[in-house]
Amino acid sequence: MDTSQYMSMFLEESMENLQTLNESLLELEQNPEDIDKLNEIFRVAHTIKGMAATMGFSQMAELTHNMENILSEFREGKLKVNEKVVTVLFRCLDTLEKMVNNISEDISEDISIDEILKDLLEMAESGENPKAQEEKIENTPQNTSNEDMGERVSLNEYDIDVIKQAKEKMYNAFDIKILISENTLLKAARAFLIFKSLEEYGEIIKSVPGAEDLEDENFEFEINLIYITNKEKDEVTDILLNISEVEKANVEDVDIDSTAATLSDKLVEVKGIEKATEAKIEEVKSKPMVEGKNKDKKEVVAHKKAHQSVRVELDRLDKFMNMVSELVIHRTRLEQISSVHKLTDLNETLEQVARATSELQDLVMKIRMLPLEVVFNRFPRMIRDISKNLNKDMELVIQGQETELDRTVIDEIGEPLLHLLRNAADHGVEPSSVRIAKGKSPVGTIKLIAYAEGTKAIIKVEDDGAGLDVERIKVKANESGINTEGMTDADVKNLIFAQGFSTNDKVTDISGRGVGMDVVKTKIAALGGTVDAISEIDKGTSFIIRLPLTLQIIQALLVKVGNETMAISLGYIDRVIDYKVELIKKTNNKEVIVYNDSVIPLVRVNEKMEIKNIEITKRYIVIVKVGEKTVGLLVDSLLGQQEIVIKPLGQTLHGIKEYIGATILGDGLVTLILDVAALV
Repeated sequence: MDTSQYMSMFLEESMENLQTLNESLLELEQNPEDIDKLNEIFRVAHTIKGMAATMGFSQMAELTHNMENILSEFREGKLKVNEKVVTVLFRCLDTLEKMVNNISEDISEDISIDEILKDLLEMAESGENPKAQEEKIENTPQNTSNEDMGERVSLNEYDIDVIKQAKEKMYNAFDIKILISENTLLKAARAFLIFKSLEEYGEIIKSVPGAEDLEDENFEFEINLIYITNKEKDEVTDILLNISEVEKANVEDVDIDSTAATLSDKLVEVKGIEKATEAKIEEVKSKPMVEGKNKDKKEVVAHKKAHQSVRVELDRLDKFMNMVSELVIHRTRLEQISSVHKLTDLNETLEQVARATSELQDLVMKIRMLPLEVVFNRFPRMIRDISKNLNKDMELVIQGQETELDRTVIDEIGEPLLHLLRNAADHGVEPSSVRIAKGKSPVGTIKLIAYAEGTKAIIKVEDDGAGLDVERIKVKANESGINTEGMTDADVKNLIFAQGFSTNDKVTDISGRGVGMDVVKTKIAALGGTVDAISEIDKGTSFIIRLPLTLQIIQALLVKVGNETMAISLGYIDRVIDYKVELIKKTNNKEVIVYNDSVIPLVRVNEKMEIKNIEITKRYIVIVKVGEKTVGLLVDSLLGQQEIVIKPLGQTLHGIKEYIGATILGDGLVTLILDVAALV
């Protein structure tokens, strides 16, 4: 059986489901009595098991099956949710994630699950009468001959109660018989699609064959279901017949009176779909339902929405972005030609082209944007594990995870944030006893905050811990051969980003090797961003990261330095002032300007870049802000503002730190883009 066409879907959905499990387990640990959360975890675990079994990954299926056994004991009240149980379930998750990664990278490494299975078994045995429910299910006689399948699905008291309540609230209950084509190669996948399609509009409360038989393809070609929905009989039939390889779908109303008389436990309830009665009705209730003649119209819209997103390969998006970038370059070139040759006839068309390219550019930028949530959602689990490891009480507060950034930034920002959070947990937050002695809350707080500010995204990692000890950093710096004489406290605090620098005396699993903060600085600088450390003893530390919202197309100010044209990103520019000799002062043998009662260091760009100076009467100072620092850049003249496309310098010029890239101007000339952060 060829399953390669389903592989990418399986990998993506598995990672999404594992992340959902991760978050749900954390929430369950905080609220052990939350039955809805438990049901959600059960459903997700069940989905992973079904998908793994269908794709032939038996080890994954076995591990998830054993997780399900534990989860079912929670639901039945035989086991209580506690830290030990959740820790073992997290180990299962980590193992499943490793398995999925190995499948993704085509690594055939054999991962042993014996140890985890043993722990799961011990937990199951600690509950009352372990696995009784499962044995009962396994020992239930099931006749899967076509003759028996022709009978209506038998219901127990619980099912009848659910159906009665549904009917009271004006929902329909249907007894459905589905016949799948005998040529179907992937019966389990087809059954999964049937369930998925129906669950968009209602709830399946019973199934023959049972879930395990469907997953193991241990059935002929007929499936019987009991289904609650707000849809009419014809609509349900249409939904089923629109699924390929479904040959026949017979939908009938459930006759409660005759069914109640012949209660039977002959059939297996679908694991993961069973819920508390009220929760089931509420879920069906939440499905879109409109009274009167507008009903059909609204439902068509809802159905359409389910198929409105498309998965696109990242390479295609990158190519799309490059094409739009080229379009922007050619548009600028056309505008230049039109202006030089005074082609007024072209003006209107050029304006329309400019508008269209701008809209296209905005669109491609938005398509490339992803919410920071995809990075942030892995951190609560990490802080929980570190908290247990270091025996410190701490909580992670996340704000602004909906802030969107370019996909390139999203891909790279995870590692720096990981190091900053580990650093806050290890160095920042003190043990409970120390915090109480200082008059603080025994539980330390680490905050991860994100928001957009102009053309920048700001990400803050804050803790209410011990703060950065300037004297200790100085001692460590001097030991490492760094001269701290004449440095301000702010400069000393930023020394923690130096390569190999660590204030920890002993190396632990969490930190102490002096590589983390160096990685933070390097990665963020490579993204065109900055990072600053602000701290107060016993109040805590705050790391502020500023990143460009997008990396490809920016607004820039073109300036002349000597005979060279350069671009400076508008994101850094605070203001531009005229250069006057009397503004310049000297302090510590360095040039500064006094502007608006503040002292700003002056950088002569031509000297810094070793560009030959030219005699010119009027010069300008471009005041730029990088993080908490403000600097004046002396340039010879201004050429105006322009939208430019950042092109990488390539491998040969990779080592040049003063420029972030180059751009092609309207006149066809290549212009370098200054890296303001590196200059400052």
